[in-house]
Amino acid sequence: MSYVDGFVVPVPKDKLAAYKRMATKAGKIWREHGALEYRECVADDVKPGKHTSFPQSVKLKPDEVVVFSWIVYKSRAQRDRINAKVMKDPRLADMMDPKKLPFDGKRMFWGGFKVLVAA
Repeated sequence: MSYVDGFVVPVPKDKLAAYKRMATKAGKIWREHGALEYRECVADDVKPGKHTSFPQSVKLKPDEVVVFSWIVYKSRAQRDRINAKVMKDPRLADMMDPKKLPFDGKRMFWGGFKVLVAA
């Protein structure tokens, strides 16, 4: 069964184009190193909930949008190998500086997931 890294990040609306450029570059690099799929999605129908929601999870500000993303791998072992290579890839070096990111990395969250159902 495959393995998935998922993440959610708030992106200022006026920096969405810069985020898209960064994500497009990152996606190509992850795929080159072996990821099966790389997706970055902009929230279209997410509302604050009574207890929790995508906007609440990242403390969304009025001038921001939620981005929900995932990367698919063959297995967790493959994910660990690919991510080790990606983190050493010099093409990503400029994206690793928190001061240069087009979003607030402190409000980003992520995790690795075993696939439960694949329909």
